[in-house]
Amino acid sequence: MSLIEKMNQYKQTPTLTVSIIFRMDYINIKRRHLASYRKDGYEPVLKSDDENFKTKEPIHIFSNSFISSIKLQKNLAKTRAFYNKHCNVIIPLFFTFLSFWSRFHLISLSDTVMWDEAHFGNFASRYLKREFYFDVHPPLGKMIVALAGLLAGYDGSFSFEPSSKYPENVNYTFMRLFLASFGAWMVPLAYYTARELHFSNQAIILITLMVLLDTAYVCISHFILLDSLLLFFTYTSVFCLAKFHNQRYKPFSTNWWIWLFMTGISIGCVSSVKWIGLFTTALVGLYTIEDLWNKLGDLDISKINYLKHWIARIICLIILPILIYMTCFAIHFSILTHTGPGDAQMSSLFQASLIGNSLSENPLELAYGSRLTLKNMGFGGGLLHSHIEQYPGGSEQQQVSCYHHNDINNDWMILKPRKEQIYNNNTEIEFVNNGDTISAYGNETLGDDNDYWVIEVVGDTYTKTNRIRSLTTSMRLRHKVIGCYLRSANRALPEWGFRQIEVTCDKRNNIKDVHTHWNVERHWNEKLPPGNSANIKSNFLHNFWHLNVEVGLRMCDWADDKVKFFLLGNPIVWWSGTASLVLFVFLFFWYLVRQKRKYIEFSPAEWTHFLYIGKICVIGWLLHYVPFFIMGRVTYLHHYLPALYFSILTYFGILKM
Repeated sequence: MSLIEKMNQYKQTPTLTVSIIFRMDYINIKRRHLASYRKDGYEPVLKSDDENFKTKEPIHIFSNSFISSIKLQKNLAKTRAFYNKHCNVIIPLFFTFLSFWSRFHLISLSDTVMWDEAHFGNFASRYLKREFYFDVHPPLGKMIVALAGLLAGYDGSFSFEPSSKYPENVNYTFMRLFLASFGAWMVPLAYYTARELHFSNQAIILITLMVLLDTAYVCISHFILLDSLLLFFTYTSVFCLAKFHNQRYKPFSTNWWIWLFMTGISIGCVSSVKWIGLFTTALVGLYTIEDLWNKLGDLDISKINYLKHWIARIICLIILPILIYMTCFAIHFSILTHTGPGDAQMSSLFQASLIGNSLSENPLELAYGSRLTLKNMGFGGGLLHSHIEQYPGGSEQQQVSCYHHNDINNDWMILKPRKEQIYNNNTEIEFVNNGDTISAYGNETLGDDNDYWVIEVVGDTYTKTNRIRSLTTSMRLRHKVIGCYLRSANRALPEWGFRQIEVTCDKRNNIKDVHTHWNVERHWNEKLPPGNSANIKSNFLHNFWHLNVEVGLRMCDWADDKVKFFLLGNPIVWWSGTASLVLFVFLFFWYLVRQKRKYIEFSPAEWTHFLYIGKICVIGWLLHYVPFFIMGRVTYLHHYLPALYFSILTYFGILKM
């Protein structure tokens, strides 16, 4: 093999580092005449050079720089091979790093209470002080906020007043960082979800970039709020559902069970942060219903296996999320054991079970002459209330309503009817019993039979005695003449009634109507001994249901010397996502019509996958967007952030096709 051939062979194998050397005396080189060298423009070979030709020392024909470049190519080749092998880890790690940096960057810039930090920071304080409070959201997200405060060494002493400056003993930076980390994990979740949806590599990168660079996602993650938690669990729900879908051909395998179980955990958590998470649960539910429907017509699935599919989904997608949701409330009640600002929203029995609440000291049994408050036992019921203002029409007498706050106009006296024997409250004690007739008019000398109400006991959680007891006895009040029952059903009065709860008299004798049930909440009588709090027990399931039924933003400071944050979305992300929704619907009908005309542009598998992407993305967007047009409340930009994710996925679902 000639030297040139050896060199060409070397160039074709760059992964090998070879140092080619030779001895000149091994090569047959024809010596030319001196004149011919000069004639051709070469320097002649001199005799003195003969010794060099005869040397036995090896001569390297490649320079050190050339060899270095070969080594560099070798290292690059190794790096490229390593990247190709591990790119599915390297790329998301890189984006995760950028995500954490973007969410953590300048997070402590503002040292004042921003926006809804006033609410959720205050709720964290309540948990740390173990004081009961009432809020419209389920407790998981707020307990995580409290955990952030606990890890930060916060003692719950700060009130989180809007626009107030954080004191030195409140490590607000750590609390923000802790919650921002949940927002940061959205980016790798978006990456892996796109992979599970079988998008192209370019689409996966772009989806990840859109989630990474959306300014609304970045901004909402900077504060002590629930939204980063809500978005995180929304993303995990979609990711786990996609993973479970890809296991559909391996039913009841280990991975199939894992991702079905993880889907149930995710929807349980997202529903326990905010009720908006129920929209994500609905998406999983619709997917499950369609999946089971398709399996019903699959003749390859036996009836036993089909029943197993039902049982597996009932356990993992219904029972498991409910258990997670209820467990969050059980932890919530176990932490908040002291009286607090939210007591009045709960039942009287629950209030009495709180440490420091004076209801536990109520005299147990009612007597004539007692002063008391009556609470409606319907969910969200208030205290029976009457004030000097009159109805604008009808009887034009004093208004009677229900009111949720403590007020002297909530206090009532238990009196005997005027026609009965005069009762001396100063010397006698006569207890109130089931079936007694009492007066509801404050004048002891003026009135008629329309003032009288008959007590009908519905039940007692403590004893079956005939006497009326505070807190534990539920009763109805029947008008003696008309026969109707005093009722309050959470309907607000107009402005002339100060938006308080309407009280009516219902002629329907429906003993199961809890809105006609009342109990004595506060009870004062100096002649009776105080009650024993050991007798007061509150049922968890009743408290759980009651609180859930009860559950039905503003810039803090615009001063020039304050840091301001604008919750604005990235227009490229938002507008392209919105356009993709319209385009997807158009393409769906376009391809559907072409199929009817026998234009086959997709294989059955491709068309099925196209429909699957549409169901997850478009229906997911509809479930998270449209309900806010129905809600009778003010909506804000952050309410639409979960829907944004589904519009992003829709955009790249179109590009895939």
